[in-house]
Amino acid sequence: MAGGAASGGSATTDTYAEARNWLLLPSWVVLLVLSLVPVGMMLVYSFLTKEFRGGVVWEFSLASYEQFFCDRGLFGDEACSVEWTYITIFWRSIWQAGAATLLSLVIGFPTAYFIATRAENVRPIWVFLITIPYWVNLLIRTVSMKFLLRDEGPLNGFLMNIGLIDDPIRIINTNFAVQLGLFYSYLPFMVLPIYAAVERYNFTLSEAAADLYASKATTLRRILLPAVKPGVIAGCILVFVPSLGSFLAPDLLGGAKNFMIGSLIEEQFKGNAGNWPFGAAASMILLTMVLIILLIFARQQAKAEKEAG
Repeated sequence: MAGGAASGGSATTDTYAEARNWLLLPSWVVLLVLSLVPVGMMLVYSFLTKEFRGGVVWEFSLASYEQFFCDRGLFGDEACSVEWTYITIFWRSIWQAGAATLLSLVIGFPTAYFIATRAENVRPIWVFLITIPYWVNLLIRTVSMKFLLRDEGPLNGFLMNIGLIDDPIRIINTNFAVQLGLFYSYLPFMVLPIYAAVERYNFTLSEAAADLYASKATTLRRILLPAVKPGVIAGCILVFVPSLGSFLAPDLLGGAKNFMIGSLIEEQFKGNAGNWPFGAAASMILLTMVLIILLIFARQQAKAEKEAG
């Protein structure tokens, strides 16, 4: 009897062992249809040939990848040299996404810490205030940001009315405007994971550090940050990855001089004049870069969780 009770109450008992595969089947189907199949189609298209009048020719080649990295001159008969145009766009995308991630971290960490240290009954209110603007479509929010930052917009009007500036500040069509747009678009993705990590943090550790005469800066650096590092890493991933492929903020706030890889890919799929194989190749290069970054972050997060545990 006792043995049966022990066996029935074992934490390792899997009641649904036999039905596990069937229970997971809908998730696998969704993953296959909505993720793996589109990626597979993009991979195939990246090796096809562009038809002269638009569309594709089912002839496999590496021409699209060569176009991204190699410049053979106007008529394509010169020796291969590095194609800096697309590499520069790719580097600009990484830099812009990195700057937006850093800005989100600088603002998001104190915000998450503030929310997590409020009384338990008011924390949901603060989380609600952080997330409610994001119930509105991203396009509408980006257009609103453009209206706010334009030369005759409310921001410049306010600064001129209080006498801080005499002439409007040129913000639209700058790198700063793109970074603001990315920061505004993805800030909650930084705040929420860090908030969840700080909420689980044992604050008696900070009290113990203070009793041992540790400064607040030392406590932050040596105790708090290592404990919430998994949340920080998760937030950085959730901001950096979508920022890297974003095209709304660069298109609406950055102008032609601040082209990013997402905008480049979008242009290749517009109308019949677009270059679908090249757009697919650029997408696969971006996907490869994202996977590499995710693997690096995943290793860092596993290490952080091991240290915290």
